[in-house]
Amino acid sequence: MTDLDQKFAAAQAEVKTLTKRPDNEDMLRLYALYKQGSAGDVTGDRPGAFDMINRAKYDAWAKLKGTASDKAKQDYVKLVERLKKTYG
Repeated sequence: MTDLDQKFAAAQAEVKTLTKRPDNEDMLRLYALYKQGSAGDVTGDRPGAFDMINRAKYDAWAKLKGTASDKAKQDYVKLVERLKKTYG
């Protein structure tokens, strides 16, 4: 496991310890960066209009299409660090 993979895994654990829930924009960004870092580009069909939550998640992830896995992991770690300062 690389140093970046260790930081990525640690950030995944740390985000679960926040005392307050981040706003929806930050939650979508966390989801998208996590998925891009762990699974790569978005796959599957875009959810229908009545499935608003999963559609928003899909769209957030799709915006990162082409982003390297390592870059997404780095951005995820940075975002978690910022959220820890904001949401404790």
